[in-house]
Amino acid sequence: MVAEEMMEVSSEKAKTTEEVAGRKLGGLRTMPFIISNETFEKVASFGLHANMILYLMHEYNMELATGTCILFLWSAATNFTPIMGAFLADSHFGRFRVIALGSVVILLGMVLLWLTAIFPQARPPHCDAKSGEKCVPPSYAQLMLLFSAFGLMSIGSGGIKPCSLAFGADQLYKPENPKSAKILQSFFNWYYASVGISVMVAVTVIVYIQDSAGLIVGFGVPAGLMLLSTY
Repeated sequence: MVAEEMMEVSSEKAKTTEEVAGRKLGGLRTMPFIISNETFEKVASFGLHANMILYLMHEYNMELATGTCILFLWSAATNFTPIMGAFLADSHFGRFRVIALGSVVILLGMVLLWLTAIFPQARPPHCDAKSGEKCVPPSYAQLMLLFSAFGLMSIGSGGIKPCSLAFGADQLYKPENPKSAKILQSFFNWYYASVGISVMVAVTVIVYIQDSAGLIVGFGVPAGLMLLSTY
């Protein structure tokens, strides 16, 4: 019985190996798409984080401590969800489906945040706290709309962060190719270089757009970049 079970397990493993080997990988032609997806996502995400505390204080009439706590929880959730995304990718859906789903979800979150800047009804009435004016706090519905945007962006990031680099490596790694290691090294170099450049662009260009053109345009540009990343 034990020998039969071991033979069945071995045959299943061999069948799985044959299926994986039979899949057609994208190769080098997929590298620009993977890197551009990650670049646009990083520019969009980091571009929103930089001025978010000012948005919460000036548009939602929050205290500095309250806004800081909200952003801390948002950042913590964004760094936790990749654990779930990696589990779903490895156990159920595969990396490509998780990346695609994560891109769509984070796009929905950015569009929802953009809508909070477009429609005044989504925010409490503007007031000047420095002049001694009593500020009206945001309503429950306004907070739920804002937190929904943050939540969607955290969930979407959980699908992209753990899978993007590994998915790219899957497409490029071919054991029979003696140059495979060099190709992977080149991919990793370009990947991390694009991440660094995208963060630099996010905290300079996107922040400048938000300060000079207003938050409607400043939130719309990251949403548009995320749309490009999704496609």
